[in-house]
Amino acid sequence: MSNRGPWCVARITPRARSRPASRPADVDVRRLGVVPYVDAWALQQRLAESRRAQAIPDTLLLLEHPHTYTIGRSGTRDHVFLSEDELAERKITCLEVDRGGDVTYHGPGQLVGYPILDLGGQPDVGRYLRNLEGALIDVLSDFGIAAGRLAGYTGVWIKDKKIAAIGVKVSQGITTHGFALNVTTDLSLFGHILPCGIPDKGVTSMALQLDRAPAMREVEDAVVSHFRGRVALPGMPAAHVA
Repeated sequence: MSNRGPWCVARITPRARSRPASRPADVDVRRLGVVPYVDAWALQQRLAESRRAQAIPDTLLLLEHPHTYTIGRSGTRDHVFLSEDELAERKITCLEVDRGGDVTYHGPGQLVGYPILDLGGQPDVGRYLRNLEGALIDVLSDFGIAAGRLAGYTGVWIKDKKIAAIGVKVSQGITTHGFALNVTTDLSLFGHILPCGIPDKGVTSMALQLDRAPAMREVEDAVVSHFRGRVALPGMPAAHVA
């Protein structure tokens, strides 16, 4: 019997495409506001196909989602503790997606970044993940928050609490999915899932650490700055905002 109902729909998977070896010379940063998850995923797919065809430069999408649980390739519906009726009552969408990782929550007050990058023919995915983590650690440092990595786990942590989740997909050298940074996120929504499939760790947010709500635009600006410094590597051109 399927565990998917109207609020937990079929797995989202892209189709593979070949790509030329040449690359454009810059990175386009798009700030999109609040976007439903399925719409953002469709946009990622269109941009990934265009990037693969060398029709657009590397691109960084910055946005927020309405209340959504996503289940990655390592996840299971059992890690979402709400029934279909309970999800519907709370107006929470639940989706199975093709990124790495387990279950996570997206919602208002969480800054989500989707880099659509060409990492080349032999991508170093581990290096890419570490540089995403490094950029977010630098962002948090700008706000006076000391964060770091936790051995054996992906993401950005403050002691045993995750403040930023990372889950990516790299297909034919092109990246999709990305990171989710808890800015003013309602952390109670994580209580209905097993976040990232980790039973003995918690979550936190910038607002909780600072005892104030930082402006989302300021956080976006810091992300763009450190994306330029950490993720725009040699062979991965520097980001700019038009």
